Amino acid sequence: MRPLLPGDLDAAVRALLACPPAARAALADAMLRQAEEADRHRRQTGLAHPRYGTGSLMAAALRHPLAPLPDQCDTAYCGCLLLLLDAILAPAGR
Repeated sequence: MRPLLPGDLDAAVRALLACPPAARAALADAMLRQAEEADRHRRQTGLAHPRYGTGSLMAAALRHPLAPLPDQCDTAYCGCLLLLLDAILAPAGR
């Protein structure tokens, strides 16, 4: 996966907010795997992955429905951000 930027986190959290709470952990893991696969493809071919984009977390997140970005970091946003950060920091082999 390409280096994380603040926009990557916002896009991924918006995708998590748009899905049912019970499915959020699986979606976080899926977006991270998609970004990793896309980045490998990009490095090997020099081209964006046809389904997952350029290897950024944002490109992977934008493939999914997105909730609007809240005006402030409310409880739901913070919970999704925490879930996402836990997935990012989890040991390899998710």
